Amino acid sequence: MPEANTLNSKEDAPQDQTNIKEPHIMSQGNTESEEDDAEEEEEEEQVEEKSNGSDSETEAIALATKAADESYVPSQSLMSSSSPYPLIRSVDGISLKKYNPDPSRFSAKDVIVPLRGKLNVPIHVTVSGSIVDYTVESKDFDIGFGVVAEREEGVTVVKERQRQNAHVEAITGRFLVGSVPCALIFTFDNEYSWFREKKITYKIKVTPPSFENICSGRRIRAKSALAVVAKDKESAETRLESVSSKHSTLVQDIERLEMELKEKKKSLGVFEKEVSWLKDRVQLREVQEDLLTRRLTEGWEDEDIVVGEEHGGSGSNVDEVERVEI
Repeated sequence: MPEANTLNSKEDAPQDQTNIKEPHIMSQGNTESEEDDAEEEEEEEQVEEKSNGSDSETEAIALATKAADESYVPSQSLMSSSSPYPLIRSVDGISLKKYNPDPSRFSAKDVIVPLRGKLNVPIHVTVSGSIVDYTVESKDFDIGFGVVAEREEGVTVVKERQRQNAHVEAITGRFLVGSVPCALIFTFDNEYSWFREKKITYKIKVTPPSFENICSGRRIRAKSALAVVAKDKESAETRLESVSSKHSTLVQDIERLEMELKEKKKSLGVFEKEVSWLKDRVQLREVQEDLLTRRLTEGWEDEDIVVGEEHGGSGSNVDEVERVEI
């Protein structure tokens, strides 16, 4: 019995082992299948995450572009232009006939920024809604870095200039350009360093907006520009009405003054004649006053002649009265 038990136990053992093995083998097969499924699911999740990330990024860019277009306001120079087309070209943006969706790339490696100096890298952007990506690295030492956008309306600080350890970790950034045309000035500043020149490497990518964003941006800018133009037109019409009224009043005043001037000129002619006549009359009277005064004070010359003859005097004097022209 014990042997039988042992046998039985031995016989049972292989059976148990078989029973154990088979499920074990089946479990291994299921594990491999589950691992494959997990890998596939992980890959699908990664693809989906990338897709979602790309979709999110595209959506974010579209929203940022929309916000930039909604904030579009025609510049003073556009509104002051005597031609209607500069404003229209600003609203139209890039011509789709010349549209190139490929990004523009600007890069340089180990560019020297001298000690006590700085380096400016200007990049001109003419397409509204362009996305700018940049990466900046320095070699061995830090560097001052900043970005500004120069436009006709003024200067916008995109990234404030400050010293950064670009030799430890690259400086990266992304921003959207809304108002164009503009000049992006990437500044590498080493003016603070008295002893070391710096070497920098930069990569800048300017990606134009998508076809859809360009089309939607045109419509948004057109609505904004139309509102500004309509408001300016209304203001101009109000001013025109006021100025036209003042103009008419002024024209009437001028006509009235011209008539008055004409009458005054006639009066002036009369007065000029009278002045001339009165001047001659005053001169005549002055001569007469002088002659009469002399006679009263000095006497008459003919009286002296008569008195002289009575006293036996001789001589003939000519009366000077006849010589005086009156």
